[in-house]
Amino acid sequence: MRELLSGLFSYPFIQRALVAGTLVALCSALLGVSLVLKRYSMIGDGLSHVGFGAMAVAMAMGAAPLAVALPVVVLAAFFLLRLSRAGHLAGDSAIALVSSGALAIGVVATSLSSGSNVDVMNYLFGSILTMTAGDVKLAAGLSFAVLLLFLLLYHRIFAVAFDETFARATGIRANLYNMVLALLTAVTIVIGMRLMGTLLISSLIIFPALSAMRVCRSFLGVTLGAAVLSVVCFWVGVIASFLLSTPTGASVVLVDLLVFLLLSLYGLLRRRTRK
Repeated sequence: MRELLSGLFSYPFIQRALVAGTLVALCSALLGVSLVLKRYSMIGDGLSHVGFGAMAVAMAMGAAPLAVALPVVVLAAFFLLRLSRAGHLAGDSAIALVSSGALAIGVVATSLSSGSNVDVMNYLFGSILTMTAGDVKLAAGLSFAVLLLFLLLYHRIFAVAFDETFARATGIRANLYNMVLALLTAVTIVIGMRLMGTLLISSLIIFPALSAMRVCRSFLGVTLGAAVLSVVCFWVGVIASFLLSTPTGASVVLVDLLVFLLLSLYGLLRRRTRK
């Protein structure tokens, strides 16, 4: 097993995937706690579909997919916040509307283009083989920016996520920090789509936060627990995908699901023993 693992880590594409994936998993977990508390966790799924639509159109036009997807997804995040805040549509309805529309645009763009089906499949389901050194540098730069902003604004994001009404009463500009949270989520979604795929990247936001909430009680505990679980599950999923020759994104999600079920069972047993 030791020789197998040492051989695994000797592959450059595995090294690139682990570096980029660890940073994306960390960002996703930190943001996921706030999004789950605000009952806005499905924004990750909606934005990932927007990213797929933007990338499909970009590839059909011969443009750089990530360069097109990043501003489009950021604008979509602000658009969703605007719709929900104005009261025109409920949060889940707005996400469903934008998500289905963007996915339809991506499918039509793919069907009208030729020679891009392989790339589209990689973006849909993720592939560690497609990670280049440039992708890793881009992911590292954006991930460090996301982490830095989250740490600097941690207390205000916590206040807005936990009780937005109270945060407004204390003078915190809740709308501004909601926009910051949406911006950070959009950036994280875009840099993770290459590795996890647009259909599965939202799982990195949801699963670690929900798993940590099964055993932790404080916001800080849940945040740290989600970060640790996200990184560990990602590494285990990548190693399992290599050993079993399964898709990377799906393998990571299955590991996250298993951990969630185990911690849910543990939390249930702990509550019963206390009664």
